Amino acid sequence: MGQPCITVSQACRALDASRCGYYAAAKRRSTAPVMCSGSVHLRAAFAASGRTYGSLRLRTALHMSGVTMGRHKVRRLIRANRLRDK
Repeated sequence: MGQPCITVSQACRALDASRCGYYAAAKRRSTAPVMCSGSVHLRAAFAASGRTYGSLRLRTALHMSGVTMGRHKVRRLIRANRLRDK
């Protein structure tokens, strides 16, 4: 069993990006990936929590949705994506 797939619409909604922007970026043939799938799942879980979960609760929420990720990777992605309670 792998990680659950998400649609382009769901990813764009979680990242607050437009779908046309996604397809334009995909057309440019970038050599380096801009965002890993873990970041997309992390941002979606953080948004679903009302922007209140920390690394431990986010890791648990991700695990419950089928995404396996370690606590320290979740912390690193939180810092990289600048996810903070506002």
